[in-house]
Amino acid sequence: MVDGVRIGTRSRALQQRAERFFPGGVNSPVRAFKAVGGAPPFVERAEGAYLFDADGNRYIDYFGSWGPMILGHAFPLVVEAIERAARNSASFGASTAAEADLAERIVACYPAIEKLRFVSSGTEATMSAIRLARAATGRKIVVKFEGCYHGHSDGLLVKAGSGVATLGIPGSAGVPEEIAALTLALPFNDLDAVEAAFAAHPDAIAAVILEPVVGNAGCIAPAEGYLAGLREITLREGASLIADEVMTGFRVALGGALELYGLDADLVTLGKIVGGGLPVGVFGGKRRFMDMLAPLGPVYQAGTLSGNPLAMAAGIATVAYLQEHAGEVYPKLEATAKAVSEGVAAEAMRAGVPLTLNRVGAMWTWFFTPGPVTDYGQAAESDTAAFGRFHRAMLDRGVWLPPSQFEAMFLGAAHGDEEVAATVAAAGEAFAAAIAG
Repeated sequence: MVDGVRIGTRSRALQQRAERFFPGGVNSPVRAFKAVGGAPPFVERAEGAYLFDADGNRYIDYFGSWGPMILGHAFPLVVEAIERAARNSASFGASTAAEADLAERIVACYPAIEKLRFVSSGTEATMSAIRLARAATGRKIVVKFEGCYHGHSDGLLVKAGSGVATLGIPGSAGVPEEIAALTLALPFNDLDAVEAAFAAHPDAIAAVILEPVVGNAGCIAPAEGYLAGLREITLREGASLIADEVMTGFRVALGGALELYGLDADLVTLGKIVGGGLPVGVFGGKRRFMDMLAPLGPVYQAGTLSGNPLAMAAGIATVAYLQEHAGEVYPKLEATAKAVSEGVAAEAMRAGVPLTLNRVGAMWTWFFTPGPVTDYGQAAESDTAAFGRFHRAMLDRGVWLPPSQFEAMFLGAAHGDEEVAATVAAAGEAFAAAIAG
């Protein structure tokens, strides 16, 4: 059992100070804990599987900076790589050999990526991929899926997951209806809905974009045959298939969801792990698409900090380690995630708490609902108040979960038997406390 903790006066004071400068006191909405209640701790440092807050509390970390910390916080090889790169300057605004070094490793793991370009965020990656798809097809409409979050660009905030779902926002103010009208949001895992969309908009759909494993409505796996069906439909209809693997890339397998499910895609977006914890995004794919980018072609995209040398160094260290130790890392991630997710689910059953577990590799969600969750509609039926009580009870016991029912849990190679045992023990107590609440 992890020592009990309480949010102290220093974190509360830091939150009040932050509210003077930032909307809600945060630079990303989910950090405000509005969906789960309570006061957010302020982190001072992290190491391995643990976060340490400003009041000296220690927490087992199950969101891992929302995915990238697959090797654990402050992994020595990554820290050393960043330090070496920083000595040469934090940024050049010019080309470096490290960009191609990391690209070569990514392409080796992703056969669907023949060429790529680095950007600084997942939002940049997805909006750039869609621009390419529209240019390549000469079409305007994009199909996305309810609960899938592809960044905060205007056209992709239609029925998005992530913080949009967490805060109960149907889309976003400030997005013109004319832009929103170019996005069709369909239920995930429903091929009939996709067929109907193409029938209703002949020769007008430029791309289908999806998270192959949904992570921003909670973890939702694709149904058997679903991804293959999407590939078949897009090929038949002349539309592009964009696999948004910002979350699943290098996590569910070395080659991400494309490797795990044997899927091909025209364009792929990556992030999180590729930057080793530093801001980075990737969009890449078939050469016929990527060669349309300036300076070779007519599609413009640029970024002063794209290919930032610190991010490249961290990414090379992370991806290289995963490549060289894949036979050890991925089986361990699978075993640890299985043990902790199923262990907590067993405690819920023992306590009589309705709960559904969805897991793919080292990402999962405990949905506070008795039924299966195969799309966002079913995820939205979860008891978010019960999740909030559980979240607070776990935090009090030194276990920090994502502060939203609609976010996936993540762990890294630094998590082991000790953390699993502590988490399951904490859950047993937390379920009792949550029920009492």
